[in-house]
Amino acid sequence: MRNIIAVVTALFVVMIGLGAPAMAADPAYKVLVFSKTAGFRHDAIPAGITALRGLATENGFTVDATEDAGAFTTANLAQYRAVVFLLTTGDVLNATQQAAFESYIGAGGGYVGVHAAADTEYDWPWYGNLVGAYFASHPAIQQVTVRVEDRTHPSTAHLPATWVRTDELYNYRTNPRSTAHVLATLDESTYSGGSMGADHPISWCKSYQGGRSWYTGLGHTIASYTEPNFRAHLYGGLRYAAGVVSGDCGTTPNPTPTPTPTPTPSPGVVLLSSGRPVTTSSTENGSFAGSNAVDGNGGTRWSSAFSDPQWISVDLGSARQVSRVRLNWEAAYGRAYRIETSANGTTWTQAYATTTGDGGVDDVSFTATSARYVRVYGTQRATPYGYSLWELEVYGR
Repeated sequence: MRNIIAVVTALFVVMIGLGAPAMAADPAYKVLVFSKTAGFRHDAIPAGITALRGLATENGFTVDATEDAGAFTTANLAQYRAVVFLLTTGDVLNATQQAAFESYIGAGGGYVGVHAAADTEYDWPWYGNLVGAYFASHPAIQQVTVRVEDRTHPSTAHLPATWVRTDELYNYRTNPRSTAHVLATLDESTYSGGSMGADHPISWCKSYQGGRSWYTGLGHTIASYTEPNFRAHLYGGLRYAAGVVSGDCGTTPNPTPTPTPTPTPSPGVVLLSSGRPVTTSSTENGSFAGSNAVDGNGGTRWSSAFSDPQWISVDLGSARQVSRVRLNWEAAYGRAYRIETSANGTTWTQAYATTTGDGGVDDVSFTATSARYVRVYGTQRATPYGYSLWELEVYGR
């Protein structure tokens, strides 16, 4: 009897020492990590893959990583509980591969989008609805306060209500709140370059056509993938998308229904550059022609060769009173550039210049000047890539 009591007592002491019993492990599952790029390529991709492999080792799931779009077949995707679009950019899947992925989600598959996953597949509306919102612009990397709205979802339950960190902070073309459950927002008062106002979602989730979608706009920097809070954020989103843990991903109401108004041109000032002829110093390749910058489509862009200087010029057709130029930069932007005007396309006059450009959207107003031609002349790239503009807009009378 004494021996039985001793054993029971010992077990009780061990349980007290160890605390509550550990949660049951997730069932074994496989994840496909896809990191193909057709536009800007993030140097954090290897760090992201390493982090996901590390999470897999620590938590008993399996990661296959690829940049081969041929992996997107119905038969191959069926083995995975979730597919991670890790820092993808541009048009990465053909029509057949897109159809296979749509079928995969419809059959209950999971999607995880990380950062530039929102800078992907602009001409595939189904994907745009899956990810929740497309990338618009970003300022320079800087510190921000993230406001965590959902303190129970597995991707945010571990986070403080105010999460201070450093990253590249995306602005989006639309607010995803009407179709997705917002998990966290950016406090635009804590950094410069935000363009979405008081309601700026940065992470969200949703049920989508039979499957599950989770997205975070964070994760640009290499350092993110060794940061414990971000790794846990990513792992929680992956577990939700894989369907091994639940999460309330219904839509959430807009807590600030009055958005920051978008500045409008002065009366009589109109967009002059839409569809006008464009000439450029160079193009990266045939997919990135200068005409893309004046086509009104924020998903197409002009991209130059990877050298300095480079320029893009638009012919307005006749002399106009030009007073404003709006540049929507892709991730490869100009650190130093000039906005110049000309009456004949040969002699140029400087209207604006900067040596501290930080990307995103530059909306430049200046004293009205008579000009038929307007050009952006870049003298210093901010990245190893070329100059890349989603849109070049010239306004005037």
